[in-house]
Amino acid sequence: MKTLKFKLYSHKRNKYLKASINAAGVIYNHCIALHKRYYRRWGKHLNCAKLQAHIAKLRKRKEFWQSVGSQAVQDICQRIEKAYQLFFKHHKKGVRPPNFKKVKKYKSFTLKQAGYKFLGGNRVKIGSRVYQYWNSTEVEGKVKTLTIKRTPLGELFLVVVVDSIDEPGIRLTTGKIAGFDFGLKTFLTCSDGTTIVSPQFFKQSLNVIKKANRHHSQKLKGSSNRERARKNLVRAHEDISNRRTDWFWKLALSLTNRFDVLCFETLNLKGMKRLWGRKISDLAFQDFLNILEWIAKKKGKLVVYIDQWYPSSKTCSCCGHVIDPLDLSVREWRCPSCQSINGRDDNASKNIQSVGASMVGLGNVRQAMPAIAV
Repeated sequence: MKTLKFKLYSHKRNKYLKASINAAGVIYNHCIALHKRYYRRWGKHLNCAKLQAHIAKLRKRKEFWQSVGSQAVQDICQRIEKAYQLFFKHHKKGVRPPNFKKVKKYKSFTLKQAGYKFLGGNRVKIGSRVYQYWNSTEVEGKVKTLTIKRTPLGELFLVVVVDSIDEPGIRLTTGKIAGFDFGLKTFLTCSDGTTIVSPQFFKQSLNVIKKANRHHSQKLKGSSNRERARKNLVRAHEDISNRRTDWFWKLALSLTNRFDVLCFETLNLKGMKRLWGRKISDLAFQDFLNILEWIAKKKGKLVVYIDQWYPSSKTCSCCGHVIDPLDLSVREWRCPSCQSINGRDDNASKNIQSVGASMVGLGNVRQAMPAIAV
């Protein structure tokens, strides 16, 4: 599966797609209300098939609902069902059930087998109207789903999922393995001694965000000036997100060019956010790992995660001695066994490399015993 994203050209006919997204939001809220009412009355979960049949009958009587394709309506019911199943399975972990959404903030609807047709070039037919999009790459393979997505700025995008088989190309192998340790001051510390510092894009633009927020809060609610200020604030956040994503892609390409196996430590990001808050969100470790996994899979490289509870910072990379406790403020420590001086991040990256190598069968975490002269 491959996901392609195209931006629709701005045109007055785009108002029909925006109206369809609004109608999808109304249907979504109606389904949520039916679920809540059914549970209050019968104490049971509303079956997805029954909900779809009921909505199909209502749709025939409501003209506004008919602006959304029948398959898109089915997809809305299926998404709500999936959200409830996740809630039933993980409610003890804090997962909440789906709830109502503001229609003007509702984002998208999805068409599956019918309701759209690519006409070649940069034209696509959705419903009975033809739209043009920015054709940045050719749509090759069988189209599985088409999602029309609205951004907070009101721009429309096509998200196309294609079932395509990539031809295996020439894959360059380096025969190298590396371990990486995430940090707050240093984004990545590599086991080969190199370090990568994050630009911290949100911190760079913090004054711009504060100014845009202040201007937005000072405007009268419901006025056109407040809407204009809201769009300026959204543009500032989108600029930060785009710059960060661009840096992640370039960094991931660079690392996969240098190494064949990349080892990382499993992180408890929710716990880290509770401790350090905005800084963890600015570093966006998980977003980087998602991009790295995608590129590594495409290039035939391997991303390995070691156990979250392995004491990578407390274990001496020279002799394997584990020191306990080790406060987070200690950035360098001397091993009481072999007297070697270990930098916290550099030592952790070397241990992550050795454990990752043992997981893929390229090494052993047990330290070699030193030779003793007799």
